Amino acid sequence: MDKTEWKVLKEIAELEKVPQGAYNFRVNGKLDARSVTANIDIESKADGKPGIDIIVKPGTKGESVHIPVVLSQSGLTDVVYNDFYIGEGADVDIVAGCGIHNTGCETSQHDGIHVFHIGKNARVRYVERHYGEGPGTGERILNPRTEVYLEEGASITMEMTQIRGVDSTKRDTVAVVGAGGECIINEKLLTDGAQFAESNVEIVLEGADATGRVVSRSVAKGTSRQVFHPCMTGKAKCFGHVQCDSIIMDDARIKSIPAIDAQSVDAQLIHEAAIGRIAGDQILKLMTLGLTEQEAEEKILEGFLD
Repeated sequence: MDKTEWKVLKEIAELEKVPQGAYNFRVNGKLDARSVTANIDIESKADGKPGIDIIVKPGTKGESVHIPVVLSQSGLTDVVYNDFYIGEGADVDIVAGCGIHNTGCETSQHDGIHVFHIGKNARVRYVERHYGEGPGTGERILNPRTEVYLEEGASITMEMTQIRGVDSTKRDTVAVVGAGGECIINEKLLTDGAQFAESNVEIVLEGADATGRVVSRSVAKGTSRQVFHPCMTGKAKCFGHVQCDSIIMDDARIKSIPAIDAQSVDAQLIHEAAIGRIAGDQILKLMTLGLTEQEAEEKILEGFLD
C-alpha cells in the first residue's frame, strides 16, 4: 500500500503499521496482505466468490482480526462475501470497515456482505468504520449487509460508524439471538451536503432470556437525507430496547421509523426516537468559555457522536 492508502487505513482501522495477530488487507479488489495465527485462520472462498472465511477456534481468548478494505481506484466496484465462524467459548475482537479515496470523476463503490456464526457462549466485539475522501467528483458509495446468528449464551457488540465522506450508503443488519444471548448495536452517523444514508436493523430475540439493544445517534447537515428503520422482534421471554437520537441542521431531512414486534406475552420491548436541533443555550454556554459559534457547534456534535 502507498501513503494515501495507509492514511485511509488509519481512518478506518486506527492502524499505522501492520498489526499483530490475524489480518487480511484488501486493496482495490485484491488481496494485499494476510496473516493467520494458531487459533485464527483466514481462507479465500473455495467457491470462487470474492471474499474470505474467518475461522476462530473454540476457546480462543484475547486475539483480534483486522479485515479492512481500501479503494483508491476511481470507477471500481468491489463486492466481498465474508463468513465468520466463531467457536464455542471464544472471545475475540474483529475490526473491519472500508475507506474510499476517490480522485476521479467515476463512482467508487464497495458492497460487503458479512455473515457471523457465533458458537455457544462465545463473545465478539465487532468494529466497522466507513470513511470517504478525495478531491474527485466521483461518488463514494458503501452498501454493507451484516447477518448474525447467535447460539445459546453467545453475544456480540457491534460498533458501526460512518462520520464523513460517504455520498450514499444503505446498511442492512439482521441478527437472530438464541437463548441467553445478547446483541448490542451502536450506530453513529454524520451526513453533509447532498449525502444519503439508509439504515435497516432487525434483531430477532428468538430464545428465552435473549437481549437486544440498538442505539443510533446521527447528525444530518446541509441538504443530506437519512432514513432509519430499526425493528426489534421478541419471540420468547426477552428484553429489547431501540433508541434513535438525531440532530437535524440546515435543510437536512431525517426519517426515523422504530418498530417493535412482540410475539410472546413474556417479551418486554421498548422503543424511543427523538429528532431535534442543537439547543441555543448549549452554544451560548460554550461561547462564554471562549469558543466561536462554529467551534461550539462542532464541540457539541463531537460529544453527541462520541
